[in-house]
Amino acid sequence: MGGSRSALLVLSDGRFPAGGHAHSGGAEAAVKAGRIRDAAGLEAFCLGRLHTSGLTAAGLAAAAALGLDPYALDEAADARTPSPALRTANRRLGRQLMRAARATWPSPELDALAAAFPRGAHQPVVLGATARAAGLGPEDAAHCVAYETVGGPATAVVRLLGLDPYQAAGVLARLTPVMDTVAERATAAAREGIDALPAASAPLLDITAEQHAAWPVRLFAS
Repeated sequence: MGGSRSALLVLSDGRFPAGGHAHSGGAEAAVKAGRIRDAAGLEAFCLGRLHTSGLTAAGLAAAAALGLDPYALDEAADARTPSPALRTANRRLGRQLMRAARATWPSPELDALAAAFPRGAHQPVVLGATARAAGLGPEDAAHCVAYETVGGPATAVVRLLGLDPYQAAGVLARLTPVMDTVAERATAAAREGIDALPAASAPLLDITAEQHAAWPVRLFAS
């Protein structure tokens, strides 16, 4: 880990006002489709998410924390997000995170990124830039992404299914070795440059994101 453990805790805290509480990471659509019915289903969903969209996002965040070109990284994020609904959600989350980040860790780099993307850069890119502003390293940024990749769906499923929160916490605990592995892989790729960043796909998440965006009534924004 590159910087202050306390700063990492602040950034990864679910109470940090970055807007993530309003998003389920695809869990709401999976619950409706019957793919998540219990803790076992949640664990399988989170495991798949970690190895696909989680790995990809962690690589982008680690690269941004390293100081790689944020404009090229945002283009890379766009190329790795085929779903228009997810691109929109990612940019909204990026804009919300940017507001919180600039208030918490004022930085000329964050100011420049906010000015360049008034409608929001992709959230992993903003997260990596935020980690950099907080004095954190690429490993920290990647671990933060890995955790939020599973933490968001776990919290959402507690609300959606009335799942026992102790069971949800158990799922997260069992997945910690995988989170570490994903963060390590993402960081190693980021150190090799933008062209080496992971581009793992999750077609079912992309499809259900488009379906979810068209629902007239939903509990979560994505």
